[in-house]
Amino acid sequence: MNNPNFEVLIVTGMSGAGRSTAARALEDAGWFVVDNLPPSLLQSTIDLLQPRPDVQRLAVVVDVRGGPLFSNLVSVTQALREAHVNVGIVFLEASEEVLVRRFESSRRPHPLQEDGTLLDALREERTMLSAFRAGADMVIDTSTKSVHDLRRIIEANYRTPGPDSLRVSVLSFGFKYGIPVDADMVADVRFLPNPFWVPEMREQTGQDSEVSSYVLSREGALDVLDHYSAIVNLVAEGYVREGKRYVTIGIGCTGGKHRSVAMVERLAEMLREAGHQVVVQHRDPAGSEPCAKQGSGARDRQWWHWAAVTAWRPPCVRCAGSPMRSPRSSGFPTTAGRPGAFAGNWG
Repeated sequence: MNNPNFEVLIVTGMSGAGRSTAARALEDAGWFVVDNLPPSLLQSTIDLLQPRPDVQRLAVVVDVRGGPLFSNLVSVTQALREAHVNVGIVFLEASEEVLVRRFESSRRPHPLQEDGTLLDALREERTMLSAFRAGADMVIDTSTKSVHDLRRIIEANYRTPGPDSLRVSVLSFGFKYGIPVDADMVADVRFLPNPFWVPEMREQTGQDSEVSSYVLSREGALDVLDHYSAIVNLVAEGYVREGKRYVTIGIGCTGGKHRSVAMVERLAEMLREAGHQVVVQHRDPAGSEPCAKQGSGARDRQWWHWAAVTAWRPPCVRCAGSPMRSPRSSGFPTTAGRPGAFAGNWG
């Protein structure tokens, strides 16, 4: 028996028109996505997923990559509709000129090209898909659209109902072990007094109430958190609008044991109160003495790991003779200089 609330969306269209981009957008929007599924397996896939309460929306990418298996797509779709399955079809296309340019950029062969020309393959594909295009619920021409434009169109029409929210990962770390490579925003809380130098707090962490109270009561601590949470709330809407659903915030102190941990815990509370989904991580909770040379074997290995990642030696307050090479002067790439944004793929 078919579940009337179960939705099936077939994503098809011209190669290079953005099927992969649409599939990723649907997955981020809450759909269960299957790529390059032979049409003959569609009914069995629906039967498998329908009973699962966590899967109510299935998106299937079907195209000419399936070769002969693709030919019965129209008949399979018609059979599903006659069986009262809620099936939708979105068809992606673009002009020949644009598709040729995208294939030349990606340097990938067209699935129908074989020994012929790219134009011949595109025209053959368009002929094969003409009947299916005519029955599509939505036709999207991506000739003049960016990957971000297509993502916005997909999300506007097929997003799973529910409030949009940004998933925020708040991470504490120690600068002496390197800046997290995946941090989108980084805050430095080393302006606060360090509980490490208070003997009774040295072995505790920022998750202990005594340390947390000590850190948060220092001048400027709560002011920084208020301003930082306000910044996150301000940019959250823009992140979601641009298709960015995840953001990682790094808060660092010297060793990542006291100040950053306490500040992260409090910031996470504030962001949850603002309606964000928040995950808290403490990268360096074990802490360490300021001198890596005096650490134990495990601590030495951790220090050398982060030294290798960041390609520079952090300052040491105890080793006056140690070289202190900054990222600017070392000539090596560092985690502070993150790679440029990935522009996207029109596959």
